[in-house]
Amino acid sequence: MRRIARKLEVRAIGLVPEYFNPAEGLRAAVAVGVPLVLVLASGLYGLGWSIFAAFWTCLCVGPGSGRSQRRLLGAFVVLGAIIAFAGSWLASWGVATALVAGPLLVFLSILLPARVANANLLATLLAVVAVVAVGFPLSLHAALIEAGSFFLGAGWAYALIHGLWQIDSHAPLDLATRAVVARLADMAGDLVATGEGPHRDAQWHRAHGEHRRAVRLALERLGALLPLHADEKPARLAPYLRAQEAAETVFSALIALDHAFILQTGPAHERLAAARTFHGGLVAWRRTPRAFQTKPGVIDRWLKLVDHRRERLRGALVSGCLRALGQALATLRQNGPHAMPPRPRPVPPRAALRQALRQAMGVLLVYIAARAFHLGYPYWGSMAVVVVLQKGTRVTWMRAVERVCGSLLGGVGAAALLHVAYPVPLLAVLCVVLAALAIALRSVNYTSFVVFLTVLFVTVTALLHPGEGIATARIADNTLGSLVALLSVLAIWPERRPSMRAMLKAALQANRAYLDAVEARAPFAQIHAARRAAGLASIDLEMALHDLGSSVQRLRHRAPEDLADLTALRLVAGQAAAAWHERLADLPR
Repeated sequence: MRRIARKLEVRAIGLVPEYFNPAEGLRAAVAVGVPLVLVLASGLYGLGWSIFAAFWTCLCVGPGSGRSQRRLLGAFVVLGAIIAFAGSWLASWGVATALVAGPLLVFLSILLPARVANANLLATLLAVVAVVAVGFPLSLHAALIEAGSFFLGAGWAYALIHGLWQIDSHAPLDLATRAVVARLADMAGDLVATGEGPHRDAQWHRAHGEHRRAVRLALERLGALLPLHADEKPARLAPYLRAQEAAETVFSALIALDHAFILQTGPAHERLAAARTFHGGLVAWRRTPRAFQTKPGVIDRWLKLVDHRRERLRGALVSGCLRALGQALATLRQNGPHAMPPRPRPVPPRAALRQALRQAMGVLLVYIAARAFHLGYPYWGSMAVVVVLQKGTRVTWMRAVERVCGSLLGGVGAAALLHVAYPVPLLAVLCVVLAALAIALRSVNYTSFVVFLTVLFVTVTALLHPGEGIATARIADNTLGSLVALLSVLAIWPERRPSMRAMLKAALQANRAYLDAVEARAPFAQIHAARRAAGLASIDLEMALHDLGSSVQRLRHRAPEDLADLTALRLVAGQAAAAWHERLADLPR
């Protein structure tokens, strides 16, 4: 599964099996199941918004400290009810008012991250509430009932999440740490396989780049989560900060060892022994991610094994790599507070304004197209615009593809399901299961999330508002919304992207600066900063090379010297890592 994930990540298709979260899924099942049963049992289908509100509230639970989660989720409950009322009531004034109200509410919602840190998910879901509310024009009294229904459903989910069924707010950090260690273990495992293969060594091949890219992306995901917990006590966050530091150290050592395998540096049996040591330690860490924090004896045993291997192996590079592994394990062994990451800041106003304008114009285009083609559920199309349209063209492109594929698979499944007349209780149970699967898989892969989300929404809609062609309308509306989102990101305030040649030059300069810092025996902090900058530049280039949106540019502008520079870039990165670890071997203990 992770091998497939490495190939998909370069094309912005996320697949992180370690992020599967059954606890959140089960909690979402309860959150959605209670209002669903009450609505169906009472026959008060006008309160159906409570079902969607409960699901959206579970979806709004993002990473961060418990304090920030409560604040953002409480804002969603209150602001969501207000937006639900405003959207439905304003839409009842007429078509022209609805065409203005939807984009305006979306615009204001997407601007929220410019004032509130870590509010991107909150802003997106508020925009979703806005476009769905505009899709249900109601009188003043009915709009108040709808808003009350939303408040009850969201309030119930809030009480469940932060009262009755609390899940450790550090669960995303645990999942992210596990993903990093798993990818490091995969990298070390492939080095072992290389050393044990028929040729015992290999030139540069695609797997080398895939592993480096996958580990760096996993480290960046972990690094993005840590500042969201910066308001916690240092002792609570320290184990994860030490795990991040240890993983960075191990990653650099594996790059150096990888370089040794590529260039066949030193005796083959020493490289293989070192790779096996790394793989064994990482597998132990992966299997017991928290044991290294609570059971120092596990680390002590591996420290003794690493020291024993170092005494037997004489090569400077191999010795330096094993020393780095020992330093990483010693970092995990430490106690006490750690230097805290900076707190997250609001999105720059210019970036928030660009995203808000794109979203609002995209929603307006969907409204116009929906009226022109007489679409039955236009709010599904405008919802697709809100969730598909991302900041970058590449991510938006792949999110659109995933949304269309997921809607197609889910729509076909929902149509086949509803083609047979099932009793209402059985469909209600199915909806609860679908809600659990959707929430549990939301961070694993977007396509799988959309598949279960589509079946869930189509089934609930069929239960509350029976009609023909609901599944087909879902597919058509999501396809329209995804295409409009892609058009918006390309045509409205487009971003200026550097050329491939410029990115290649920048990445080569960053990696040479890393090598120069090592050879000049610069301070460790400077080397660490240069190493991270070089890694990020290399990843940006590797992902751009596989970017579907730049295929024409690559075919037209990639020259033979570009490929030569790319090879040189990869070798310089490995050379810098190797030089650092050879220097590390010479340092006094």
